[in-house]
Amino acid sequence: MKIGNDKVKIDGIDKKILRYLMEDARKPILEIARNIGISGAAIHQRLRKLESSGLLAGSKFIINPKIIGYHTMAYIGIYLDKAMSNPVAVKQLEKIPEVLECHYTTGNWSILIKVLCRDNEHLMHVLNKDIQQIEGVSRTETFISLAQQIDRQIQI
Repeated sequence: MKIGNDKVKIDGIDKKILRYLMEDARKPILEIARNIGISGAAIHQRLRKLESSGLLAGSKFIINPKIIGYHTMAYIGIYLDKAMSNPVAVKQLEKIPEVLECHYTTGNWSILIKVLCRDNEHLMHVLNKDIQQIEGVSRTETFISLAQQIDRQIQI
């Protein structure tokens, strides 16, 4: 299953299986098997191999945040006073439930985070009371997402 430099080799059948499951992870295996023309046991075996290769990183239910009152998505570039502040800042960011993603980046910012808040007032509170109070954070730059126009995974 694995080939040079950690790439995983997948064939056409693997791709078909993955496409079905990426569209709907709850699609019954037997339905996929009928559509592809192989047995359910063969699909289970292929999925186990793909999982053990590390290609599949699990499955999850996706919550629609708007339904529970979270409407403001923002990306915040964080400037640190020095690079060695990064591990401390990340540990503090992990404690803030509104922080969904944290990336160590090149460019002007040291860190880029994705934050989900109920509204702009909530975002302002998270910025002022949580993020900007972290030791090592010198300033932040915030971009509010007005609409997510593309949402997809890598194509297979």
